[in-house]
Amino acid sequence: MEVVNILRELVSFNTIKDKENDKIINYIESEMKKLNFKTERKGKYLIMSYGENPKFGFVGHTDTVEYIDGWKTNPFELTQKGEELYGLGSCDMKSGIAAFIKAVSEIDLSKLKHGIKAYFTYSEEQNFEGIREVLDTNEKFPEYILVGEPTNNVTVTGCKGLLAYNLSFKGIKVHSSNPAKGKSANLACIKFLYELDEFYNKNIKPDINDKFEIPYTTMNVGVINGGSAINSVSAYCKATLDFRIAKDEHIKILKDKVEELALKYDCKANIIQQINAWYNDIDFINTHDTANYFTEASMLKGNRMILGAGPVTAHEVDEHITIQSLNKLVEQYKDIINEICIK
Repeated sequence: MEVVNILRELVSFNTIKDKENDKIINYIESEMKKLNFKTERKGKYLIMSYGENPKFGFVGHTDTVEYIDGWKTNPFELTQKGEELYGLGSCDMKSGIAAFIKAVSEIDLSKLKHGIKAYFTYSEEQNFEGIREVLDTNEKFPEYILVGEPTNNVTVTGCKGLLAYNLSFKGIKVHSSNPAKGKSANLACIKFLYELDEFYNKNIKPDINDKFEIPYTTMNVGVINGGSAINSVSAYCKATLDFRIAKDEHIKILKDKVEELALKYDCKANIIQQINAWYNDIDFINTHDTANYFTEASMLKGNRMILGAGPVTAHEVDEHITIQSLNKLVEQYKDIINEICIK
């Protein structure tokens, strides 16, 4: 089957959140079984393997984000316009899965010196439930791991870390005509974030790591939600805080500062996610690009690569890739598998 037709089948499944992920996993399992891959299936993941002593592993998620209004095509029907292929998940990351299935179908598997494993998971767009379930089994991953997230056919061999918080401030609600009687959770949040931002700009941002395109640790306040009325002192305020870590030593420095400010401003600071930055120098990869975003690769160990199709239109209206990029991706996957498992 042509790779475009495999992608067409994958896009036809509505895999927003957990909707039809069982069905798409069934389809992938069926296609891989035709190539004599063995199956292990539990919860929100499918593991397929071929051969002994696996040295290469592919990781792909089947779920997609919600689509938003404004699409000019049916999100669940792969639509070709010239050289472009439109559909929800066409870029992120059903094209990677399609390219992998096509690549292994074109390789002479009888020549493998080392086996191949593939991990298909879902609920990754929410909180990486699928890959977490695999990790909870103490799975021994192969030495080389390729994650099929979109990269516009550029092999990424490093990624920033992540430190993310939920912040919760508690105040005392009174009428705004006499605010001294109460305690403003909103003001506490503002002061907390102001002091943290000053500390970040002085102590963290200037400390750069040239391996990354954005060479410094970034800070973002994604959500602030507090108070109930214009004429009331706020009894609560909640915020989210997100650092993309360029140097691992920044994690402890930031955690210590957040803890200090949390005590000062009566804040509960709960860590949502903490992941170290990573970088691999793989000898047969000519380019060593890095990513500022977070993928399943950050949760794994070993020689990790991220390589997928493009252009990178993930989470966008009219998500799409090009046919040229998809075909190129098949060849790139074949080359990597040949280098690791056959040579």
